Amino acid sequence: MFDVNELLEEAIKETDNLEDEEIFLVKDLFKGYVWNRIEVKDRLLLGTLFINYVHKGKSNLCAIEKTSSHQQQYRKNIDLQTKIQ
Repeated sequence: MFDVNELLEEAIKETDNLEDEEIFLVKDLFKGYVWNRIEVKDRLLLGTLFINYVHKGKSNLCAIEKTSSHQQQYRKNIDLQTKIQ
C-alpha cells in the first residue's frame, strides 16, 4: 500500500532529473515495477494531484496534449533561473 502524497513528492523530486524540454508521463517518473505495484485508483489520484501541482505554476512544468491512450503528457520547460546563473 502506497501513500499517494508520498508518491506525489517522489514524482516531483524526480522531475529534477529530466532534461529541459523533455516530454514525459507521470508513470515515467517511477521505475516500471514500482508503477505496476501502485493500485489503479491510486495512479488516477496521483495523476490528478500531479496535474493540480503543475497548474499551480510553482514549477517549470507544463501540461501539454494527451496521448492517443488519453494519458496526460507534460514538458519540463527551460529553468531560466538556472540558465542565468
